[in-house]
Amino acid sequence: MDGMLFHAFIYLAAAVLAVPIANRLGLGSVLGYLIAGILIGPTLGLVGAETEEVQHVAEFGVVMMLFLIGLELEPKLLWEMRARVLGLGGLQVLITAVLIAAAALLLGYHWGLGLAIGLIFAMSSTAIVLQTLGEKGLTRTDGGQASFAVLLFQDLSLIPVLALIPLLAAPGLSGLWAAGPGGSGAGAAHGAISLVVGLPGWGYALVVLGAVALVVLAGHYLSRPLFRYIAESGLREVFTASALLLVIGIALLMTLVDLSPALGTFLAGVVLANSEFRHELQSDIEPFKGLLLGLFFITVGAGIDFGILSAHLATVIALTLSVMSLKMAVLLGLARLFRLQPGDQWLFALGLAQAGEFGFVLLAFSVQNAVIPAELARMLSLVVALSMLLTPALFIAYDRLIAPALRTGSAPAPDSIDELGTVVIAGIGRFGQIVNRLLLASGVRTVVLDNRADQIDLLRKVGIKGYYGDASRPDLLHAAGISQARLFVIAIDDQDRAVKMVEHVRRTYPTVKILARAFDVRHLYLLQKAGADLVVREVFDSSLTLGVAALKALGMHPFKVERMARAFRRHEAEGLTSMYDLWDENPDIARNLVLQARIREHVGSLQDALNSDRLQLHDRTERGWTPPPRGFNRELDGDE
Repeated sequence: MDGMLFHAFIYLAAAVLAVPIANRLGLGSVLGYLIAGILIGPTLGLVGAETEEVQHVAEFGVVMMLFLIGLELEPKLLWEMRARVLGLGGLQVLITAVLIAAAALLLGYHWGLGLAIGLIFAMSSTAIVLQTLGEKGLTRTDGGQASFAVLLFQDLSLIPVLALIPLLAAPGLSGLWAAGPGGSGAGAAHGAISLVVGLPGWGYALVVLGAVALVVLAGHYLSRPLFRYIAESGLREVFTASALLLVIGIALLMTLVDLSPALGTFLAGVVLANSEFRHELQSDIEPFKGLLLGLFFITVGAGIDFGILSAHLATVIALTLSVMSLKMAVLLGLARLFRLQPGDQWLFALGLAQAGEFGFVLLAFSVQNAVIPAELARMLSLVVALSMLLTPALFIAYDRLIAPALRTGSAPAPDSIDELGTVVIAGIGRFGQIVNRLLLASGVRTVVLDNRADQIDLLRKVGIKGYYGDASRPDLLHAAGISQARLFVIAIDDQDRAVKMVEHVRRTYPTVKILARAFDVRHLYLLQKAGADLVVREVFDSSLTLGVAALKALGMHPFKVERMARAFRRHEAEGLTSMYDLWDENPDIARNLVLQARIREHVGSLQDALNSDRLQLHDRTERGWTPPPRGFNRELDGDE
């Protein structure tokens, strides 16, 4: 069975089946796509020769990703990153290439071949690294920013590398290739159509600068009127088409002048970062980016040649581990040189240790230009693919092993607590500080604990006293005076630690009342089961307040709205109590059919509860809303 529809079905089915499973197992989407590619390619043989062509199309996902990243960066921020882009990125590419070239020389290879391999392996995977950093919320960390700076320099250096590779041709290989595509220089890497073929150096420089200037000026002056005109039409699909046209057009222009399409679209994104249409562009491009990137990762997995891998298994594995170890050592050294924090150093080194997707392009280009023998290039392609396959595992190791160890080992000693209070509060973030301020203003003495030293320092600067330390540690809780306290308030984000704290305090200090913050209903039940006296969902009151404001804004009488809000609160409390007996700790509610039925009944009874409450007479708590009795004003007038 063959054909475009069949292959589209296979690729999409592999992604739909494998990626959710990989995410559920904590492996991340990138590794899920790679595994899906291995299954449909080398394992089951459902896809074959067309994989390389699909990969060329899917690489456009990287172009779209760089455009979206550019939209997030203002030109000012990019200028502030120049030291890292040129310094950190430049040193990484230079040192890695030189060390790999030296290793190739020691093994008896030609120096040109060694330098070409070094330049190829100096590149890292923009697609995998940025996708994984974004998924894990690490893009804004110092390590994530340093990784982005290096990836940006690598993209900038791609054109000089393409220009240099033909000059490294080995004498013994040059006679094996006829003059043709690839032999003329960098322009061949992008196809036959080029505006710069045959131009002298100064002419090439002028054309390139002109193309870059065109992107900047058109993005600044022409994009806004164009998008405004299209937006006025009110046709969403036309705006989506124009967004795709912008990205594809800039990529095409960069290709015509032998520049990286990803670099051009990134520059366009930076120019449009301050545009009022930025968010609309992001929402239109994002689905295409995600789909094409996923397709690219699948083709990487499907393109692994298990025949060559089995024939040279030990060599490929040894080369892969050697390249990744060497790059990791270089990156760690540079991270220390540029004074990254320990956690960011490891994130930076592990994240960029692989070879990149441009490695496939550069290897093919090197074979065309008689720099690397075809047989060696096939083996090196396996090294590139295998290193990319191992990268998600390195991120998992960072998350589960290195980051926790660094947090434990590098954490400063907890503060010595020199006073006691009636209330001990664990957590002084956006939730805990409101509780603390109200208690302090009411004359209640509190002892505040938080395991974020920067948060404690910030609060001390504004006159709020707190102590650094992990409130889940029994010795620290004892030092904080939990045995003499009347209340223990848990206001931390970590759900598991909150439950364990409730269990410990209830078991060890049974007379202390425990008030806890819950993330959701399941967390609320877990805290109740652990022994908390009162549990409050963190967003319930704010959500109800906003709902009340919405009803008032729609013109409903404030008295009626307040009664409905009170009825809603009462109905919700009764429902939580009744459903607690049916709840179990299994997070998959789909298996608890009895609880599902009770939830449906609870949701369906809300309107009846509100209507019933509306018909009831006022009670004492509503006296402030009750109209004054007849003759009340005359009595006041008589008193005057």
